[in-house]
Amino acid sequence: MRTVFTTARLVLAVVLTGAVVSGCAAATATPGAATRRLDVVTSFYPLQFAVSRIGGSAVRVSNLTKPGAEPHDLELSPRDVASIQDADLVVYLGGFQPAVDQAVRLGSPHALDVAAAAHLDLTGTGEGAAASGPRPDPHFWLDPTRLSAVAAVIAGRLTAVDPAHRDLFAKNLGVLDADLAALDREFTTGLASCSNTLLVTSHSAFGYLARRYGLTQHGITGLTPEDEPRARELAAVATLVRTRHVRTVYYETLVSPAVARTLARETGTRTAVLDPIEGLDAKSAGPDYLSVMRADLATLREGQPCR
Repeated sequence: MRTVFTTARLVLAVVLTGAVVSGCAAATATPGAATRRLDVVTSFYPLQFAVSRIGGSAVRVSNLTKPGAEPHDLELSPRDVASIQDADLVVYLGGFQPAVDQAVRLGSPHALDVAAAAHLDLTGTGEGAAASGPRPDPHFWLDPTRLSAVAAVIAGRLTAVDPAHRDLFAKNLGVLDADLAALDREFTTGLASCSNTLLVTSHSAFGYLARRYGLTQHGITGLTPEDEPRARELAAVATLVRTRHVRTVYYETLVSPAVARTLARETGTRTAVLDPIEGLDAKSAGPDYLSVMRADLATLREGQPCR
């Protein structure tokens, strides 16, 4: 969650780009501008998914975290800052991406922080969290019921900004809620009878998923994926894996699998990919949040394993 984008650079970016962007917006304005699509900026993929599903044809969504990029380390370009300043709505998770927090404070009067709706009541564990002190676990979207709660707040804000599309937003929210409820039922049923409930992951991203579905997460590192464990922490995890008869150590799509593979080699376990769905790309197991979550469910059912 590091950022080198300083306040001074943000201010400079706003000054340099604001006039250009505002000028372009004015130049392209038409008499029908009142019915144009809302320009919504989201800070990372799960929020982009929710806004796109709810807003439908009434919104144009741009995402600050590019496909395949690690959102924890997001840095903003002057163009990104300009898009935040000029958007009809910015949807972000406060405390997750400091560069976004800072840009919103400096340049966006129309922003929605979903942290309260997400109810971030878990704190980080593992080497990374211990090194920097406990902090809220941001990975709420891996519990579909929490994403549903956030979606309701997003729908409310979209309606406030664009009341003419109230019915569209309500209808789309209902469909999304039904999809998330079905996904929740699939996870509840699919993980109900697992022979091992200890979930060993390379990065402590799966706490909300684990708690929702009766598992216990133990991350090799903390909330920030580039954290690396010291030798004694890795040895302690290896002991836990052996004593709890863990069969699978999970690593992720956007970070190096080296630590997970080392642990698996030392303990005689297998490895598998579990996607935290922070940023989809061509290597992801599906084209959207729902499909990748179902791929994760299949991976967990095999790796835990579950009947």
